[in-house]
Amino acid sequence: MVHILSFAALASAAFASVTATPTRRAMAVAEQRKVPGSFARAGKPDAETTLNLRVALKQKDMQGLEKALYGVSTPGSSLYGQHLSLEEVTSFAGPTEESVNAVTQWLQENGVTDITPSGAFNDWISFSIPVFKADELLDTNFEDFVHIETGDRLVRTLQYSIPQDLMQHVDLVHPTTAFIKPLVKTPVMSAPVAGTANVTERALGAPSSCNSVVTPACLQSLYGIPATPAIQSSNILGVSGFINQWAQTADLRTFLTALRPDMSSATTFTLQSIDGGVNPQGANSAGIEANLDIQYTVGLATGVPTVFISVGENNSDGVSGFIDIIDTLNAEPAPPQVLTTSYGFNEGDLGSTLATRMCNGYTTLGARGVSLLFSSGDGGVSGSQSQSCTNFVPTFPGGCPSITSVGATQGVDEVAADLSTGGFSNVFSRPDYQSSVVTTYLNALGSTNSGKFNANGRGFPDVAAQGENVEIELLALVPSLLVLFSLINDRLIAAGKPVLGFLNPFLYANPQAFFDITSGSNPGCGTNGFPARSGWDPVTGLGSPNFAALLSAAGL
Repeated sequence: MVHILSFAALASAAFASVTATPTRRAMAVAEQRKVPGSFARAGKPDAETTLNLRVALKQKDMQGLEKALYGVSTPGSSLYGQHLSLEEVTSFAGPTEESVNAVTQWLQENGVTDITPSGAFNDWISFSIPVFKADELLDTNFEDFVHIETGDRLVRTLQYSIPQDLMQHVDLVHPTTAFIKPLVKTPVMSAPVAGTANVTERALGAPSSCNSVVTPACLQSLYGIPATPAIQSSNILGVSGFINQWAQTADLRTFLTALRPDMSSATTFTLQSIDGGVNPQGANSAGIEANLDIQYTVGLATGVPTVFISVGENNSDGVSGFIDIIDTLNAEPAPPQVLTTSYGFNEGDLGSTLATRMCNGYTTLGARGVSLLFSSGDGGVSGSQSQSCTNFVPTFPGGCPSITSVGATQGVDEVAADLSTGGFSNVFSRPDYQSSVVTTYLNALGSTNSGKFNANGRGFPDVAAQGENVEIELLALVPSLLVLFSLINDRLIAAGKPVLGFLNPFLYANPQAFFDITSGSNPGCGTNGFPARSGWDPVTGLGSPNFAALLSAAGL
């Protein structure tokens, strides 16, 4: 049995060894960066301003956990489908006793008393400290920065240090050098484009009216999504909500009445609150993205229990609650089998260390059998939102190899939507599961866009689905692909088989289960971006899904 460290006992032991006048330790720079172009310096904060910081402790064996993740997720592996338990994951992702002791002692000898373990595996140490003490502790200079476009302010630093003898115990101190732009989600529309594919090549089709307005019936026709209700109550689909985007039960009722009359209009969802998240009802509380996500998950994953996870603003994780939601789900004995998120960041805003640490959190969930799907972004090759740029801007979590990134298509014949973000990570290397198809694409691409992206990085998106002209009870757009995997999970559970879990090795092993998208591109940064081509491409991934083929690939 895995022993969970008693943080209080360890902290007490560490405190006992603290001397009255500790010797100043030799310091080493942990992270540094330049001022991001979207932020400007705004002076020095008041010395007594409280900072809520977290130390990310080194995790015991993330390489071992990654190996275990691929073992349980790769078809043909002797371990396929044998998802890890919370206890087994903890044995990989938890910190060592030595790391807890070392960091606790350092904080206490510098007068920090507000020390709290955090994270699903006690792999973070949280503490509060005034700016002047943080400057001393980290040998740094915290400053005020303002986001030029929105006026939002952050207290951050461009460089910080930790004791040299702690480098082996600490991944990062956060939030320090991460400059996260405010999360936004605004409708982005482009006119449908005629494709080169035809309905007979697809074997499935939809009426031409779906070129103008995409409804549940369009998606059912295009991808073969069944209307047969799911029956397994243990099969949960999670929809994450951020930035006060709230889903309306009245709008869902109207949506189902109009567009899924075969379903009960009383079908609804449950609510889970994180960081003080709420879900108020009423016309003034309706959120475009939240309504879209809920209406198309409930309205297409017929009968699958759906939970709306509302992440509030009562958080200090520095990334709008993205760390807190994953920590919360990692700590649950039975997290949702599928989680969808329609938000993300530009990878460079986080920095490589924080991006890697957050990706580790997705790895732990994936190893436990959770399928994580994230929208790739709405800015083409210019990032999560359209912006001026020279080099292409990868997004996060899109570049994390442990999640499934979803791009966008449009039109009945399906071409790449030009807003579909895709490209190559500057942080994460290319995983084995996509090595062959990405190499094929890059060879065909030749010198196009040379020098504007990292040709050795993890390519994304992995798959795509309709993301334009989607009809909801308000207005919206975003791919609605995750429902297929929830419906497949329902049938796997009914057959006594394990759920799909981390999807990518399964998806890349079965390219025949997707409709290949070969037209369109994702322009940005003054270029045409990447062109869609036969096979995988960094606009639409492997293509859009064929439910019957995916079901067959899953052995059903």
